[in-house]
Amino acid sequence: MTRLYLLDDHTIVREGLRAVLEASGMTVVGESGNVTEAMADIVRLVPDVVLLDLGLPDRSGLDLLSQLAGRGLPTRVLVLTVSDRPWHVAEATRLGAAGYVLKGASGDEVVKAINDVLHGRTHFTGAVAARAVEAASGQAPDPMAALSTRERQIMRMVVSGMSSAAIGTELHLSPKTVDTYRSRLMAKLGVHDLANLVRVAVRLGVIDSDNG
Repeated sequence: MTRLYLLDDHTIVREGLRAVLEASGMTVVGESGNVTEAMADIVRLVPDVVLLDLGLPDRSGLDLLSQLAGRGLPTRVLVLTVSDRPWHVAEATRLGAAGYVLKGASGDEVVKAINDVLHGRTHFTGAVAARAVEAASGQAPDPMAALSTRERQIMRMVVSGMSSAAIGTELHLSPKTVDTYRSRLMAKLGVHDLANLVRVAVRLGVIDSDNG
């Protein structure tokens, strides 16, 4: 039986997903509304598939993908989100997501996507598929291509409002090292202060304008 984990900050969305998925014979072994709690659960439960929203209150869902990539778990990740922004699609794919489905999809499509990624296939729907192809072919320019994985991670944390000390605690780095990464990534992006970094982040879809 397929074992699933749901990560979405809206309880009603998780309840709806649980009803659809369990009616299809799947089992939801856990759920959460934030990255920190979900990461601990996933390591403990090792579900077959994680359904992952990207817009979460504590951290981006991309951060969870980044953490899972270094764990070597057999768990597959299916992104289920409202964002069809090219950067989100490209970054999620780069970090190891096996599929990307928009929240407007039907229950049948979500079930099919889960079965696809469970059996080693990928599943990108509609316009998202075209954006994934563009990103892979280089047709869609990525201003963040020059950033390392760590720099991308720290950028997401900086623009979400975390201090260097808080980031250092989370990533087991000294605040001075975090500041070095921040200075380096800002130089690569051609920005010189936090306000402009946030503007770049909003433009690229790293964060939503409502959150920035």
